[in-house]
Amino acid sequence: MASHAATGLTFDKPGRGRVYDSILETIGNTPLVRISKLTAQMGCKAEVLAKLEFFNPVSSVKDRIAVSMLEAMEADGTIGPGSVIVEPTSGNTGIGLAFACAAKGYRCILTMPDSFSIERRKLMRFLGAELVLTPKEKGIGGSIDKAKEIIAETDKAVMPWQFGNPANPEIHRKTTAEEIWRDTNGVVDALVLGVGTGGTVTGVGEVLKARKPDIKLFAVEPENSPVLSGGEHSPHMIQGIGAGFVPDVLNTDIIDEVLLVSNDEALETTRKLAVVEGIPVGISSGAALACAMRVAAREEMTGKTVVTVLPDFAERYVSTALFDRLEED
Repeated sequence: MASHAATGLTFDKPGRGRVYDSILETIGNTPLVRISKLTAQMGCKAEVLAKLEFFNPVSSVKDRIAVSMLEAMEADGTIGPGSVIVEPTSGNTGIGLAFACAAKGYRCILTMPDSFSIERRKLMRFLGAELVLTPKEKGIGGSIDKAKEIIAETDKAVMPWQFGNPANPEIHRKTTAEEIWRDTNGVVDALVLGVGTGGTVTGVGEVLKARKPDIKLFAVEPENSPVLSGGEHSPHMIQGIGAGFVPDVLNTDIIDEVLLVSNDEALETTRKLAVVEGIPVGISSGAALACAMRVAAREEMTGKTVVTVLPDFAERYVSTALFDRLEED
């Protein structure tokens, strides 16, 4: 049996051990990876574990909720043959819905502010979705209004509404939370999670805090959109979090502390993670990790374990400021 001495990697492992009937079956069971070199540089006193959601089939945590919402609506009869799925999105949920609708055979129409990356737009269209862009000045609110207009004009159109759909946090209760608990053997002292739709915070937080009440839950939001902190929304560069309102599915009662992160800190941490650890993620992942390392550097966290979720992959941001400093040959 050939192996790699440094990693223990073997080259004749049996793979996943099965053949899948659909790409939808491959969602979840993403790896939890110890961040060691970067945390040492940052003076962290706790272990930091990052759940890499870009291992999902279309590279984000939102793959989970896209399929969960569709299957919940199929189960209760809300959608069926001929249904049209319409959803406002900042990108990842839209991509997840485009891929899930393609696999299931639904027409998909997505609305999105025109400020979001070109990679997101192209991938949605590549997966067969119809995309309607709305003015960036109106933010996600403008995309929500446009989606409602489309539904009013389109026969058999339905909006999953990720910000209020109970299937969103429910899939995180059933999968993400259980995966974290299993992979850490229950050794979790703090959760540091970005707030987009609120589904990850609610689903993971409710399950793990019920199982281990002394777990601390830290919610991450952009410094420029401190809505949970009682401030006002303004434009920011951390795509995927900080929608500018408190989502309906977010359970704020389980949040112990809200942490603010600047554009610059999120971008710089994302870049450092790629260069120091070889982990290429998106800007909201850098935001979450930056806050996780801040928590891990606290004196009271010495010897404890901090878990964070990194939502998506770096290639979704090639046209953004994340890649601005790179020199081209």
